[in-house]
Amino acid sequence: MPDQPSHPPNERFKAEMPEIPGVAQPRPRSAGNAGPWLVIAGLLAVLVAVFVAGKLFSKPHHTETPASVAQSDIPAPVADITPAVPVATEQDPVIASVSELKPWASKQFTFHNRSSGEYVNALILRLPTGSAVQSSGYWSFSMRAAFGTCQLEFLDDLQKIKSDYGYAQARHPMVGNPCSRTLFDPLKYAQLAGNVLTRGAIIQGSDLRPPLGIEIKVHGKDILATRME
Repeated sequence: MPDQPSHPPNERFKAEMPEIPGVAQPRPRSAGNAGPWLVIAGLLAVLVAVFVAGKLFSKPHHTETPASVAQSDIPAPVADITPAVPVATEQDPVIASVSELKPWASKQFTFHNRSSGEYVNALILRLPTGSAVQSSGYWSFSMRAAFGTCQLEFLDDLQKIKSDYGYAQARHPMVGNPCSRTLFDPLKYAQLAGNVLTRGAIIQGSDLRPPLGIEIKVHGKDILATRME
């Protein structure tokens, strides 16, 4: 039997690629040629990683601000501060100063009625007669009608006196009871039982008496409300 040509072990079982006319056959890549390609692929991977990291760190980072801190940074709206009406008590009866009330000027206050323990809405009126440093220059009274729960009103608008109360003869401010359309004249006195004179005579309406008066005293520059009928 003739001797067969000897082949390396690997070549013995290697399948031969068929040769196709006109088509170049691929050259086998040796292990030595793979190195440069691996280096290039690694460099590309590094460049891509650097590019992605740069994009991420270039974006602004928004941190959540706690609600308490965020609210503290917002300036609070400035509210209109209205001075509270003075409260006349036995310990502190001052309700105004002689310099703040001009003739026919009025000021509301709260009076603590010691006899009943209640707090009463009241008003002091500077009269055009009398001195500002004397109690006779003022008239002070409860804003609640003497009988009932109706609230009185100070009327310094003569046209309102005419339209709302039907009284066209008014020449100066009045005090009115809108429930009964009663008018009280601050410049006139009324005589009560026991021969007691009180300011605020009724010139129109069905009320039984003038408003309940509050005693006024002037001490230096202060006006004091001391006692209620």
